Amino acid sequence: MKIDFKMEGGFAFLPALNKPVTIDTTQLAPHVAKQLEFLVRESRFFNQPAQTRTAAKGAADYQTYTLTIEDGPRAHTIQLTDPIADANLQGLVAHLRTMAQPSK
Repeated sequence: MKIDFKMEGGFAFLPALNKPVTIDTTQLAPHVAKQLEFLVRESRFFNQPAQTRTAAKGAADYQTYTLTIEDGPRAHTIQLTDPIADANLQGLVAHLRTMAQPSK
């Protein structure tokens, strides 16, 4: 499974610290890959609409997340804006945000 994850916007957005990240589960430790694949399944990612909702007027400080996931022959892209109402999608995004943090 290959995941492209991009964050944009938010308060004090710094583009240099929010570069798109590509995660290939075949390159991860097995337990890390299984956790991520579980979160994708639980979120019903491939059944989600391309855009879950538009940001409210004046919501310039909300972050927007673009996720593209390829799993075998399936590929799907969705765009989410804070606050994310679906708890499973919120969990997936939170996990990807953690994985996207630069290593110290």
